[in-house]
Order: sequence, then C-alpha cells, then structure tokens
Amino acid sequence: MGVQQKKVAVHDLEVGMFVSDLDRPWHQTPFPIQGFHIRSQDDIRALVSHCKWVMIDVAEVRDLKTTESSEQSSVFGRAAKRSRRGREELKLPPLAIREPVEYETVSTLKKEMKVSKRLLDDAEVTLDRLFKTLQSGSVPDLRPLADITRKMVSSVIRQPDALLWLSRVRSYDDYIYRHGLNSSVWALVCGRELGLNEGLLNHLGLGCLMSQVGKMALPRSLLDKEGQFSADEHALYKSYVQKGVALLEDSGLSRAVLSVVQGHRERHNGSGFPQGIRGDRIPLLAKVAGIAEFFESLIGPRGGGAEPMTPAKAVSLLYEMRNIEFQEDLVEHFIQAIGIYPTGSLVELSDGQRGIVVSHTPGRRLWPKVMVMTDQQQMPLKSARIIDLAKFNEDRAAEEALAVRECLPHGTDGLDPARYDVTGAESRWGLGRLISG
Repeated sequence: MGVQQKKVAVHDLEVGMFVSDLDRPWHQTPFPIQGFHIRSQDDIRALVSHCKWVMIDVAEVRDLKTTESSEQSSVFGRAAKRSRRGREELKLPPLAIREPVEYETVSTLKKEMKVSKRLLDDAEVTLDRLFKTLQSGSVPDLRPLADITRKMVSSVIRQPDALLWLSRVRSYDDYIYRHGLNSSVWALVCGRELGLNEGLLNHLGLGCLMSQVGKMALPRSLLDKEGQFSADEHALYKSYVQKGVALLEDSGLSRAVLSVVQGHRERHNGSGFPQGIRGDRIPLLAKVAGIAEFFESLIGPRGGGAEPMTPAKAVSLLYEMRNIEFQEDLVEHFIQAIGIYPTGSLVELSDGQRGIVVSHTPGRRLWPKVMVMTDQQQMPLKSARIIDLAKFNEDRAAEEALAVRECLPHGTDGLDPARYDVTGAESRWGLGRLISG
C-alpha cells in the first residue's frame, strides 16, 4: 500500500509528522532537505513562518512528542534531554567561527579537474608509502603528505566540485586509502562552507587523511564486516583510534592534527569513542571530520556484501541526527556544502533520463547539474550530456520543470561515469542542444 498524503495547515502540525511537501518551492525556504520529520516545536515555528499549509505522509508519522514546557528546545540554550526514541539530544549555541573566510570559486570545473586527477594519483602513492613505513615500525616522514594536503586545500578553495567528483568516481586499490581520502575531501568542502581559514583547512585535511591509519592494525576480515559486529568485534574495532594515535605520536604532527585523529569518532551526545566526550568538549575540526567520515561510511562501496546508502538517503539520515550524534548547525552547514544530491550521486530525472550529479547550485538545492548518461528509456548515450537543472528550470512553470525523481543505488546498471569525459561533455554541449535531444 502506498504512502497516503494529507494537506495540513501549519498551525495544526504536531511533533512526529513527516513533512513531504510545502506550499512553496523548497529552495525558497531554509529547510536543508526535501522531506523531514518534525522533531520539536522549533521546527513547527519555522514552518509557520514560511508556509500556510504543508503535505504530510500519514504512514511516516513518528511518536516524537516530548514535554517542552521548560523551553529546553531553544537553540540558544544549553540543554540535554532524552527523547522517546531513547537517544539523548544536546542543544548548544550556534558554532562561532573566528574571522570566517568567504571563499569564491575562481576556477572552472574543466580546468580544476586536470589538477585534481594528478593530485589524487599522488595522494594514493604517498599514502601507500606512508602506511608501509608505519607498518614497518619506522617513524614516517609526513612532509610529502602535508604537501599533498596543501594542494588538496588549494584545489577545494578554488573549485570545490572537481576534487569531490574525482574522489567519488575513482576506483581505489585499498579501502583504507579511499575512506581516508574521500572523508578528507568531504571535510574540506564542509570546512570551506564554514569559512575556516587555510591553515585550519590544512590541519583538517591532514587529520582526516591520517585518521584511518590505526585500521592497519586490525584484521582485514574485521574491516570487511564494518557495521555488522558482535560485541567483542566492536570492542576490537573501536581500538583503531587509539592505535592510530599511538602510531603517530612521535611523527611530529601538530596538536590540531592529532586532535582530529583522536576525536573523529566522538559524537555530539557522548555516544562516540574512544573517550565518550560530548558537545563543545569535542574540538571543532574533529566535529567536522566526524560528520565527513560518517557520511563517507554510509555511501562508500565496500566489501562484505553491504550495500551502500544512496547519498540522498544519507543526507536525510544526517538531518535526523542533528543534536543527537552531530551538532545541529554543523549538519546544516554540511548539507548546504554538499547539496541534497551530492556530487557523484546517481540519479533519475523526472523524464526518465539517468545520470550522475556533477555539482550543485547553493541557491537551488534540488536542481543540481547532472551528467546524463541514458535517454528516457534508460538506453546508454554515446556521448554524455550535461544539464544544469537550475538554468533549465529558470523560466519554466513548476509543471514543466525537470527535476530529480530519485537517487539510484551505487552500481546501477548502465551508469558508468568512467566511460564519459565530464569536462569534454560540458564544453561540447550547449544547454539548448542538451534539452532538445
């Protein structure tokens, strides 16, 4: 039986309802994702200020009602409470970034792609050498990796989509390398959105790259079943953080970088490891690394038969976790940075065409730029075609708009971006030709 929708006036909304549609376009509101559960009176007040009515999914209503007579839900107060889902929520004042930097995109995707490809090649070689040095018990020379990190930071500052695109569609020989590299890129894109200065971005990127080194000391069979552990296996798995810190403590890394390695698995409500610290006791860079590493763990392909989550579902899950495992405004900054359909997401458009998201437009979160790889009957195209949904829909009525219908699973048949040249496709095809053929 399908999910039933019901039109509800915003003043009649209740905590636990699932909002599936609004009386205005989603991109004209501050809500980071399309479709979300109402978790507090704050959510209702936000809806009241922007809408007159909404659509709710009747089958998705959850029992999230909590007593809020003490106004514990204020985002400007410090309060912890236990929700009926049994997970503690912690609300803190908004993140305060000292002297935030506002970055501008100064390079084209095509130009930055050439730089990024060489950069990732060098990064994988450098990580391989570094890990072998650590495995041998020797003290590593981290200068080559620090140099790689500086180049990654510069690339993301100039153009945040190129490195992200390549890291998402690239094949790696080793899971640990891929996880560390991709987590680092997600973190840098988020850090750029937060306005972290270049020095902090360098600490963040290097810390993410080094955050996985402790996994070298774990059995490969254990890593292949991550997320499906017994109690004993989970206890062993959690030791990788401290093992990594021990391997790196004599390497000359700065305290800021080591804090990322040490704290990237801590969680906002204290449910993380190894120390179980919470809230503002977790260093800012470790918070950013934590949300990036968690997101990558959800969407990254891996062995053991575990199916990765689609990026859109992972974004939705993150939004559900705000003030539980991750600080609320950090979640919203992360989603703003990567988009509702992050770069590298396989998608089907409303007319049946299928492709992969190349980049997103900050002001048009539901209308990314898509490299289309099939026609409306899902037959592969000889040449990829780029459609910028934001530009395409600019002067069109809602019923004529072309949109993302759904996010597709990793490995969907017929969707292999490696077969196409995204930079060539972008330069050869004009918008008029794209949408007419």
